[in-house]
Amino acid sequence: MPIPTEVVGSLPRPQYLQQAFADYDAGKISREELEKAQDKAAEDSIVRMEKTGSALVTDGEQRASSFATYPITDTLGGTGLADGLAADGQYFAIFDDGHHRQLPRLVKGPFKYKTYAWENFKKSKPYAKNCAMKQAVIAPSMMYLLYPLNGDVEGYPKEKFVEDLVNECEKDIRGCFEAGAQRVSIDFTEGRLASKNDPRNPWTGANLLQTFIDLNNKVLDRFTPSERANIGIHTCPGGDCDSVHSGEVDYHALLPSMFQMNAGYFLIQLASESDKEKVYREIGATIRQDAKGVKQVAFVGVVNPLDPRVETAEEICEALVQASNFIPKDQLGATDDCGFSPFSIDVKPKHGSPDFARDIAFKKIENRVKGVKMASEKLGV
Repeated sequence: MPIPTEVVGSLPRPQYLQQAFADYDAGKISREELEKAQDKAAEDSIVRMEKTGSALVTDGEQRASSFATYPITDTLGGTGLADGLAADGQYFAIFDDGHHRQLPRLVKGPFKYKTYAWENFKKSKPYAKNCAMKQAVIAPSMMYLLYPLNGDVEGYPKEKFVEDLVNECEKDIRGCFEAGAQRVSIDFTEGRLASKNDPRNPWTGANLLQTFIDLNNKVLDRFTPSERANIGIHTCPGGDCDSVHSGEVDYHALLPSMFQMNAGYFLIQLASESDKEKVYREIGATIRQDAKGVKQVAFVGVVNPLDPRVETAEEICEALVQASNFIPKDQLGATDDCGFSPFSIDVKPKHGSPDFARDIAFKKIENRVKGVKMASEKLGV
């Protein structure tokens, strides 16, 4: 069987869509006008991704405010914030270039999603004429950060919040499969960040990694082994405005714990890692042959979405051949380091514009597909 490969999820939103989000926040356009721009961008994303040779495509999350906030707000500006939330929550992350992304704060229960990923998926699925689709969803561990780090929400204890959260996350994933998604990957960028211990962002020093692992497993364990074979976990050190939030955190702080999650596959940032061999070795040593009935597969990152340089197919092939020295061939896959633009408003400064970054993204995906084919042939799989 050839080496499997898939995209993480997001693509840069074209400039016209980013402007439409801004205009909607400012009250200059209607919801219907915003959705027309989203439809146009989603269709373009799918059509162009199908042309790269990808077996699985996405709509690039063109309808989502971000990979993390799609269930709870219509825009990053806070328009359409879900009931029970206030805008002044804790930071999700502070990035290396100094900018930050902030989460809302839960002020009352019960916690419910306003929008499910499968609702957006259903709107975009008719555009996929030639390929199956996958869908990315947010991890319950990210939504856990909506609850105050210290203290309680009056009348809504954390235990009840966690119960509601797990139910909502399960509903999100099941709905994607029922809508026709072939694979569902769970974004877990907070995993590496949980070991950063950044004094400016207190949750990163609260030793939450094992709490996150256990919480995510509460959702995963509601699925059968055959279902979990198609549920993945994505990890990376962030990727917003061509900057990262936890690249300095040693992968060793995450990897042994990460594979405790009973997912079928993992999308792991690696192309931008300085010591790839060290990480390949640790993946090979800790990935499980049997995670409650499913063999785990490591999709290693071979494309860096933050760098405008397009990796060649030969470079991608070489990276996979090297990885195969440490990771069993039947547990090896290939992916991109991160979504190409996880937040709806992202000017992609290293690229010069989101439109150029979008063009570059499709070239990178096309070369990944070619490089994976070359590596599969070279390795005889």
